[in-house]
Formats: sequence, structure tokens, C-alpha cells
Amino acid sequence: CLRMAEEVGPDGFVWGIDIADGMLEKARATASKLGVRNVRFEKAELENLPVPSASVDVVVSNCVLNHARDKVRVWAEIFRVLRPGGRFVVSDIYSSVPVPDEFRQDPEAVAECWAGADVRDVYLATIEAAGLREVAVLEESAPYPKGKIEVSSFTVQGVRPKKRCCCGG
Repeated sequence: CLRMAEEVGPDGFVWGIDIADGMLEKARATASKLGVRNVRFEKAELENLPVPSASVDVVVSNCVLNHARDKVRVWAEIFRVLRPGGRFVVSDIYSSVPVPDEFRQDPEAVAECWAGADVRDVYLATIEAAGLREVAVLEESAPYPKGKIEVSSFTVQGVRPKKRCCCGG
């Protein structure tokens, strides 16, 4: 977030969203220490972002969305906060087959960020069902073993479509 705040400059603004109080305290302290004023860190669930609708140019996430319980709602929130023409870039993990129930709440699997993984086709379909378009996989790892399954890391991007004129223009 702090690098993005530097990138957008004094006329831009960055929200940092996390659920962990410790991470938020550290981020706020670092921003204060560095004198970064165009960033705000908020505690929130990904399914309910404290960000105004159609106010964000770019959403970036690094291996967090797989932790969300309601991924359909998360992607609907990403669509909601993006301006028309805004884009997202998300790195995450998907599974080769559905994650067995025994791993969904396993502390080690949760800590390794794969307990909540969806299969690749479901993941991508959820993004498109939210109304996001031009969805593309930028990079993708080879599958690697976790528990009784294999998972892969990937980076996905896409955009919220621009509004179209009702007259076909």
C-alpha cells in the first residue's frame, strides 16, 4: 500500500484492507513514520469493503481472496468499488480438485493459504459472473502437492467494463 501511495502521488489515494489488528497497527505506524498521508488502513472482511462504490482505479491482492468464505460476494465487492474501466490484478491459489473438507479448517492448510482454494474453472467463472471482463491469467505455476491434492499459484487481471450508451453507441 505504501508503494502504491507513492506511485499515485499526492493527488491519489490508497486504501489498505486487512482483518488482522497487528497488521493494521504495523501499517499505520509505518505510514506515520514515513509521512505517507494519502493512505488509509481499514479493518474489514473482504465481503464488505469500507470503500465507496465506483471509486477505485485498481484493486490489488496478494494471496488473500482464497481465505474468504463467500468468494462470490468478494468479487461482487471488487466490481462495486472499481470505477468503470478500472482494473484488478490478483495473485492467488487454486486447487486441481475441490479441497477435501478435512483441510478446510486445518490450521496448517489455512496458514499455507490453500485451505480455501477453489478449482481454477470455478475461480475464473466467479470473476466473470461478478461482471468483470477481459479476465486473463498473467502467470501460473506448475501444480505442487498440498495435503491430498495439488494446487497452483496464479496472477489474474481483468477490468470492470465501461458504461455503454443506451442508444447502442
